[in-house]
Amino acid sequence: MNTFCIFGSGEYGDTLPDIPDGAFVIAADGGLAELYKLRRVPDLILGDFDSYDGALPEGVELLRHPVMKDATDMELAVREAIRRGAGEIVIYGGLGGRMDHTFANIQLLVMLARRDVPSRLVGPKWTVTAIGDKSVDFGPENRGLISVFAYGGDAVVSETGLLYGLDHHVLHDDKPLGVSNQFTGGPARVTVHSGLCVVMWENR
Repeated sequence: MNTFCIFGSGEYGDTLPDIPDGAFVIAADGGLAELYKLRRVPDLILGDFDSYDGALPEGVELLRHPVMKDATDMELAVREAIRRGAGEIVIYGGLGGRMDHTFANIQLLVMLARRDVPSRLVGPKWTVTAIGDKSVDFGPENRGLISVFAYGGDAVVSETGLLYGLDHHVLHDDKPLGVSNQFTGGPARVTVHSGLCVVMWENR
């Protein structure tokens, strides 16, 4: 799969991301500082550079955007990844920090799910994805909480291998029934039969 990794300027915690071999790496504005910590030179740098004013590496493709624009730096990075044929997008530094940017990044996951491009936001404590008309599987190594929320209308959902099971249950986007389920130490699956859901789980 053609994986693109995008680095933003959100929270990272103490554990630095592990970039998959062969991934195309994009630094979105302040995400470049995090890549420097990894001693990794990105394949592309873009943004308006309102959150990064350090040195730029030589010989790296640069797409500079104006501060006055109609898209966040992260959205610009995601759309550039789509334009370049991304088969999967993993976003680091897209959670935590500003609440409005976190919500905007979740909206980007929804946009990607509607385009059938697998994607996820990976933060220091949580991972988030959006799925429609498909399943996401979890191994027995997963621990802690998992929550499933309908987005943009009703969704028909099944959940197996979790503390609270669902079988073709209708989740509504104005009732958080799917909050705070739990892994049980075995394989688990969340299936969205129709509609679209945002799924988030703890990193442990």
